[in-house]
Amino acid sequence: MFFKIANDYLTCEINDMGAELHSLRSKENGKEYIWEGNPDIWYGQAPILFPVIGQLNSDTYYYEGKAYHLPKHGFARKMQFKAGECGESKASFYLEPTEKTLEMYPFDFLLTADFELDGRALINTLSVENRSDKTMYFSIGAHPAFACKLGDIIEFEQPETICTERIDNTNMLIDRKFPCLENESRIVITKEIFEPDALILSGMKSKKLRIKGENEIEFTFGDCPVLGIWAKPGAPYVCIEPWYGINDSHEVKSDISLKREIRSLEAGKTFSFSWKAKIIL
Repeated sequence: MFFKIANDYLTCEINDMGAELHSLRSKENGKEYIWEGNPDIWYGQAPILFPVIGQLNSDTYYYEGKAYHLPKHGFARKMQFKAGECGESKASFYLEPTEKTLEMYPFDFLLTADFELDGRALINTLSVENRSDKTMYFSIGAHPAFACKLGDIIEFEQPETICTERIDNTNMLIDRKFPCLENESRIVITKEIFEPDALILSGMKSKKLRIKGENEIEFTFGDCPVLGIWAKPGAPYVCIEPWYGINDSHEVKSDISLKREIRSLEAGKTFSFSWKAKIIL
């Protein structure tokens, strides 16, 4: 089921399946800023990544000596969320454990996705509450896909000197690092740039970037430790992905608490982060 919110400048639709952003349209110029989700290219539009990001080594992790199995990007993106408080320009959705999720992930959690229109911007806040009586380990990330064209530019707010990690496509695990930006701020969207899979960036000074082309969007990713940038090669969209977590490497960890960039959350505590997409053109 789709839920619609609106203000004077924007309309927005969210699918309660996965609490996935489906549409962000300007009332002023009529443009749609979210990828259409054509299944012949890529069916996704803005999946929520939880409780892991990317691929686990052999789809497996270990916790307190027991092996558990999770699919790529976890289970939240393919689960029905419940609608919480919804108003004219705000909507909230939440997900709780089921018998099936507890077999894959032995923690009691509340995952909340809040959407709010603020002027010409959409703010998406993702929150995880630990309802267990023990420390919970998780990763969480966003994966919104914005409509764009080859030749469009991603421009960071300040010059960056960073490398990108790459996925080994034979088994979808982190492989090694490659130079990406050398005191530069711009990445040109080409077909070739995504042929080795996503750009996986860390150590950015910038807190925001702009997608610049026929459409222009300012995207604020804040303090996320890892930023994924991805599209199917040649496809008319780009995903800007704030990650609090990262894909596995080839090294097998004996416990999920040792996983790189894993979040730990004490009983009764909540972790939240937000991203914002502001329409410029």
